[in-house]
Amino acid sequence: MHEILDGGGVEVKMKFVLNGRAVSAELKGNERLMDLLWKLGIRSVKEGCSTGDCGTCNVLVDGRLVNSCMMLAVQARNKSVVTVEGISQNEELHPIQEALIEYTASQCGYCIPGIVVTAKYILEKYPQADENMVRQILIANICRCGGYTRIVEAIKSVIESSRR
Repeated sequence: MHEILDGGGVEVKMKFVLNGRAVSAELKGNERLMDLLWKLGIRSVKEGCSTGDCGTCNVLVDGRLVNSCMMLAVQARNKSVVTVEGISQNEELHPIQEALIEYTASQCGYCIPGIVVTAKYILEKYPQADENMVRQILIANICRCGGYTRIVEAIKSVIESSRR
């Protein structure tokens, strides 16, 4: 259902799955996915650049790694969206999150939600990834603190342990 708003925008009603839960939302047709996620209480998705260059807003949409600052919310209609809040299960940290803690890979923490989502993508799509591939994919995540070495080591440790 569409309704013309006073400001000229179109109001859209849509449904999608957010972190395993079916949700409904009303939004403007030009609203970004990142903005909708914030309206729904998801605070891990950060706005770092608004151009898709920093990775702080990364989410998974039907298993695809997406910059939520660059995707219209309506494009997530009837899809599954996963943020860092949906990665841990039953209040237990995902092995990626545990490894990042173990390797002291997070400093300020601003980039970490996007990095966790990217790491989950790597584990799901490239379970045999080597260090070079991990670095190539992570290049789209900017860590202003410069903690890449420990981040890569943490992700590699999870890949190696999943191979066993």
